[in-house]
Amino acid sequence: MKKLLQELRDTSLGAIENAESIDVLENLRVRYLGKKGELTAILKQMGQLSEAERPVIGQFANELREALTSALDAKRAELTEKMLDRKLRSETIDVTIPGKTVTVGKKHPNNTVLDEAKDFFIGLGFTIAEGPEIEYADYNFTKLNHKEGHPARDRQDTFYFTDDDRILLRTQTSPVQVRVMETQSLPIRIISPGRVYRKDEVDATHSPMFHQIEGLVVDKGITMGDLKGTLNELVRYLYGDDAVTRFRPHHFPFTEPSCEVDVQCFECGGKGCRVCKGEGWIEILGAGMVHPNVLEGCGIDSRIYSGFAFGIGLERLTLRRFNISDMRLLYENDVRFLNQF
Repeated sequence: MKKLLQELRDTSLGAIENAESIDVLENLRVRYLGKKGELTAILKQMGQLSEAERPVIGQFANELREALTSALDAKRAELTEKMLDRKLRSETIDVTIPGKTVTVGKKHPNNTVLDEAKDFFIGLGFTIAEGPEIEYADYNFTKLNHKEGHPARDRQDTFYFTDDDRILLRTQTSPVQVRVMETQSLPIRIISPGRVYRKDEVDATHSPMFHQIEGLVVDKGITMGDLKGTLNELVRYLYGDDAVTRFRPHHFPFTEPSCEVDVQCFECGGKGCRVCKGEGWIEILGAGMVHPNVLEGCGIDSRIYSGFAFGIGLERLTLRRFNISDMRLLYENDVRFLNQF
């Protein structure tokens, strides 16, 4: 048995010395000193020894266990130090290398103008309302006095999800106004900014996806004068006291009377150019007094209450605000362009 222990000593110490990793070393510890290890297997044969041999072999076995434990601890410390050294070398930082430039982001011009508009309306006592971009046709059209067969409901103009034309990408944020009138108590003063979708051809002032800021006021005694005064103040707030506006009669199914509001072209000063398509003016919003049918459809007595509504194209506000001549620049994510703002 002493010979077996001596052979184990020679092979085990050599294997421990040649171990190249902590995992290998742990496997060797289990192999030699574990409950089912080689040393334990040899010691189970102690019962075959005479009483005189047992103390001698027992002492030799204890010395071997201590030698293996010491060898394992020493090798583990050596391997740990080597691992730490390799890690430190791999993570060495050359402090003489020039640092990387950290680019600080900026607010998109659309968001800048949107925040300015929000500040203006909140200052007048308006609140902000939101609604789904995927909308029911009833809310997008029917409840806004767009009857079946209205041109705005044509498949050539609108992105529908279902074959029965019940669900679509909203073409305006006006459905939010309906949802508010159905659920909130009077009086109402809200704006509803958000993305809208139409099958517009892309050019300097059009896009199939754009942003609107719609507003709604419903109370007793609201007149067209309140609408014009609010919108004129908004334009002056955004563009300065010298901004020129124009109100034109128009027709919208959900307002009566209706109007469109233009701002004098910033590119040509009203003379006519490619941006304003030779007209000298750029349309920025449609507006009007809320149609009695819309009020009644939302459970509001049109004999007692009146209101005005408007829908502003955010991108067109932005173009005029920063004298940008092409709406497509807002969507191209060209850092050279965005850094100007």
